[in-house]
Amino acid sequence: MATGAFARPGQGEARSAPSMLPKSVEFTVPASSNMSPADPDPDSKNSGQKENFWVQAARYSQLAFVFPAALVVGWLAGAALDRWLHTTWLYLAGILLGIAAGFIELIRTVMRDSK
Repeated sequence: MATGAFARPGQGEARSAPSMLPKSVEFTVPASSNMSPADPDPDSKNSGQKENFWVQAARYSQLAFVFPAALVVGWLAGAALDRWLHTTWLYLAGILLGIAAGFIELIRTVMRDSK
């Protein structure tokens, strides 16, 4: 308990703040509910079946956007470094890093589909 010249009335006493929340909340799900538990492995339902053609086409068509995007991002990063550091060759390093990033994404996509 605080004493002395700086003590305020009621200081040191245990007080509880009023709560605006209800005392207890219960959530129940009816037994006849059609909800199933979440599937921990989303790939398990397609493990024995071949994936839909359109799903595979969409997955591979993303590479048509990933390759140019990785190249442009690498080029822009290299060009920005060239301006900042007053050099003339870092844009080439950025382009090479962008190409490498595109190929890494290609390898990841192929490895994901080969499982």
